[in-house]
Amino acid sequence: MSSQKPIGIFDSGYGGLTVFRSIADQLPGYDYIYFGDNSRAPYGNRSFKNIHHYTWECVQWLFKQDCPLVILACNTASAKALRTIQQQDLPNGYADKRVLGVIRPTAEVIGNYSSNKEIGILGTKGTVQSESYLLEIAKFFPEVKAYQQACPLWVPLIENGEHDKPGADYFVKQYLDGILGKSNSIDTLLLACTHYPLIQEKIKNYLPENIQVIAQGDIVAKSLTDYLKRHPEIEQQLTKNNDRRFFTTTDDTDDFDKQASMFFNEEVKSGYVAV
Repeated sequence: MSSQKPIGIFDSGYGGLTVFRSIADQLPGYDYIYFGDNSRAPYGNRSFKNIHHYTWECVQWLFKQDCPLVILACNTASAKALRTIQQQDLPNGYADKRVLGVIRPTAEVIGNYSSNKEIGILGTKGTVQSESYLLEIAKFFPEVKAYQQACPLWVPLIENGEHDKPGADYFVKQYLDGILGKSNSIDTLLLACTHYPLIQEKIKNYLPENIQVIAQGDIVAKSLTDYLKRHPEIEQQLTKNNDRRFFTTTDDTDDFDKQASMFFNEEVKSGYVAV
């Protein structure tokens, strides 16, 4: 157990690194640990039970590294595991710890981006099936109409390095046609998966100019900044040595480092954690 008390950032794979990048840019100086459960990714098509089990296992590992606060930088884990962790797991021995997700902070502001009050949500099958975004957006923006589209092939394309090749265009256009076919008044598309910023420019190429594309990183980072201001009892525990460590559950750390460096936009060197 180290003397450091870092902020833990968790994702099922690489996508959470896009959120981590925004957090690190907005909150420099803090210590961070990123933990990717790459050996069991993707989470998108798994059951609620398995996603909760895997996520909670990884969150507990981050607690053991002395993280007082863990961010689930994964929409699927936020949709399918966060509530159970907050309401059932933390009170049972971890009442002094905090776990936050990416869905609520996004839902709190996404309605402000749309002039037409019609939003399209692009996510994994798990996130879409949970309907978490529909429920959360309705709480904050009852006047907004939200439509969903599952994009199950986007994550595999991105993680296999095929996303920037011509073959990916067919699947990008296919899912965009699906969401835009649900309403011709959609003016805002939310990338409700942290992988999708890597194809944000390709997505824009297939959209009319009046439709904006919103990624979550800066939204989540701004929300975390506000959270720490409102919760000094957590913020004062966090150490600030500008230390960033990366861990993965895949034993091929060289491959993880190569992929992670692309998502994080900075060289990454990781350690292996067996699960």
